[in-house]
Amino acid sequence: MPDARLDRLPISRFHRRVFAMVGIGMFLDGFDIYLASTVIGATLKSGFATMEQSALFIASTFVGMMFGSLAAGFIGDRYGRSFTYQINLLFFGVASIAAGFAWDMNALIFLRFVMGLGLGAENVVGYAAVTEFIPARARGRWLGVLAMIFSLGLPSAILLSTYLIPAHGWRIMFFIGGGGGLLVWWVRKSLTESPRWLESVGRNEEAEVILLEIEAECRKGLGTELAPIPETDVNLPAPPSNFSALFKAPFLRRIIVGSITLLIINAVIHGFVIWLPTFFILQGMSMIDAFKFALVMSLGAPIGAGLAAIAADRLGRKPTVALACIATMIVAYIYPDVRNPLLLPVIGLALTAPIFVLMALLFGIYIPELFPTELRLRAAGLCNMFGRGGTIVTPFIVIYLFDNHGVAGVTTVMEGLLAILGLVLVIFGEEPAKRSLEEITSIQAITTSLPRRARPGKEAAE
Repeated sequence: MPDARLDRLPISRFHRRVFAMVGIGMFLDGFDIYLASTVIGATLKSGFATMEQSALFIASTFVGMMFGSLAAGFIGDRYGRSFTYQINLLFFGVASIAAGFAWDMNALIFLRFVMGLGLGAENVVGYAAVTEFIPARARGRWLGVLAMIFSLGLPSAILLSTYLIPAHGWRIMFFIGGGGGLLVWWVRKSLTESPRWLESVGRNEEAEVILLEIEAECRKGLGTELAPIPETDVNLPAPPSNFSALFKAPFLRRIIVGSITLLIINAVIHGFVIWLPTFFILQGMSMIDAFKFALVMSLGAPIGAGLAAIAADRLGRKPTVALACIATMIVAYIYPDVRNPLLLPVIGLALTAPIFVLMALLFGIYIPELFPTELRLRAAGLCNMFGRGGTIVTPFIVIYLFDNHGVAGVTTVMEGLLAILGLVLVIFGEEPAKRSLEEITSIQAITTSLPRRARPGKEAAE
């Protein structure tokens, strides 16, 4: 069984190589998603787009990501993680380069939808891949770092935009993102398939070959023999692999909790963070100054994701979410009343950081842990579909709130949403910290009546 064998391994060069190959794709995913924050400001300023078209641009991203997330789940569970790594990068790489040649805003909106298909898929597959390779004792930390790499896309997109868009226009941002995506697509061709997935679909011989290679590399790095493979409880039922199991106990509650939390954090990020440069420009600030203000605030993204990486295993998933929600609500209450131009970006950074603690923990760590290998990508894709789909209307709500109530109206709604997020997860959510993936899913799956296979028990990963 690959589960116990993978969980007992020390972190090695193999883990770092897989992490790096997934990480560079995740960075580009974040870069392409967050470049919207500067592109919509630039297209508005130049007259290429109206405010309503800018909202459609953001909405089309989420329509694409919604379908891309769901499709990636089915493709990844059916054809493997490695295949899905490739096709999503090809989608958003080609579409991004094409977007640089868009002749009008309607064409750009359509191409953004196509880009969204690949962006949504990358988010689902990237986190799930690392989840299946990293041992349980370090999983939260490594997934948190992966989320931090993803969140670096925000300040990187704003930094490059600050210097490139005034000189070369907004189109260059799509060329950079698309070129990077195609480069990573080529590099990722050698990425290892998940032994957990291979075993779950009955390809045991292939899983065994990959496991032996991984163990040999870990043994070489360690310089000594590996820890013995823990004994497993052959009587412990395995989780079901039928998609319909996600709509029954115990997984239905996890789908509902995951969907609600992702919907809210998407609404917060893309209803506030993405619109920051546009808010500044509409309030009379120059494009360069708006980008500079937004850049300082965006540094809170990697800081927040880094804090999530530290706290996820030490404090646990649920306490970290609760603390981040409270911190965000407090700073969001203060933010609209800040008028000092020096203090504004600093308070903004303090607001962005806990938002990205939530982003990192929910997207990167929590959701991929809740479901068994056989269903992991489809379940994560389903949660992402509902989470992305609900935010299609967010841009239009933001426009209404900003036009009628200013930034204070946006942050007030954000505070209410975060209160709901914290309560839902703390009351109804699971606590997966430092538990093996099989313990999290198999023990709970005992209550289902679907056929199961024997899997290793809790002691296999400890």
